[in-house]
Amino acid sequence: MKNGIATAALLLAATAALADFTYEGKWGTQGSGEGQFDHPWGVAVAAGGRVFVTDQHNHRVQYFTSTGSFRGRWGSYGTSVGRFNRPSGIAVSATAVYVADTFNHRVQYFTKDGSYLGRWGTRGTGEGEFNRPLGTAAAATGDVYVVDAGNNRVQYFTSTGSFLGSWGGPGSGAGQFNNPQGAAVATNGNVYVTDAGNHRVQYFSSLGSYVGTWGTRGTGDGEFNTPNGVAVGPAGNVFVVDSYNQRVQYFTLAGSFVGKWGRYGWADGELNYPCGVVANWWRGGDTARIRVYVADTNNNRIQFFKDVEPAVAPASLGRVKALFK
Repeated sequence: MKNGIATAALLLAATAALADFTYEGKWGTQGSGEGQFDHPWGVAVAAGGRVFVTDQHNHRVQYFTSTGSFRGRWGSYGTSVGRFNRPSGIAVSATAVYVADTFNHRVQYFTKDGSYLGRWGTRGTGEGEFNRPLGTAAAATGDVYVVDAGNNRVQYFTSTGSFLGSWGGPGSGAGQFNNPQGAAVATNGNVYVTDAGNHRVQYFSSLGSYVGTWGTRGTGDGEFNTPNGVAVGPAGNVFVVDSYNQRVQYFTLAGSFVGKWGRYGWADGELNYPCGVVANWWRGGDTARIRVYVADTNNNRIQFFKDVEPAVAPASLGRVKALFK
């Protein structure tokens, strides 16, 4: 009987992993008003469902309900505290929102309502200095990972910006980068980085030890043309924005191809140079489901997609046992 339960659990997990994603909704148009965008880049979601977007060429952050109703914004162009010069990556922890203030060569962090908390970084190549920081990721430990694109490295810090370490360097070898873009942290602590100029994803331990890589330049399954945003979903899939292939691909944690969606265009579900991605649980009827938000950058909107098959949360084992009563 135990073997039967284990087999059924594996089958359900496989069903979740192989779920397809379909268009669910969108918001945004080009402009500078509330809920409008000019080159949205990064997207992040808080535990309660609030969605944060870096509105890059409007030099601000906007936030919304889980289905796109405008709730607030902060920021404007400049170099003083709370202002931005083309913000890019954004990450949410339990206590703060971290924003890569790209052309001010720093990271700023705020409360979830936009009140300024602090900042760190200046232009340079030393520890804690940046050259065009792009991606940000917040770990469950509170550590913050920053993709230092122009320096071809990843740096990581405490939640308040104290330098902890770095790894990388220019090149195409294992652990080297060519214009890295996005970062995401899995529950096991591994850090996934989109190595855009090398058209691949690399992943590392929480301290930067090289673990593995996948991808090459192309249009086939598991191939990329300038991957940008990356997110680790709640069921353990890695979602990668394949920007110049105008699609999202998703994989296992070890990089095995699972599925994809998207093509060039401006209709529902189509994309024009997407940049950011994030995934979280949502409630679909009585079942926990996965929702994926994509910053559809050149279409100046956010689109969101849902999994077609039910996703299996850990509590689902009780339903498996019921099959064998």
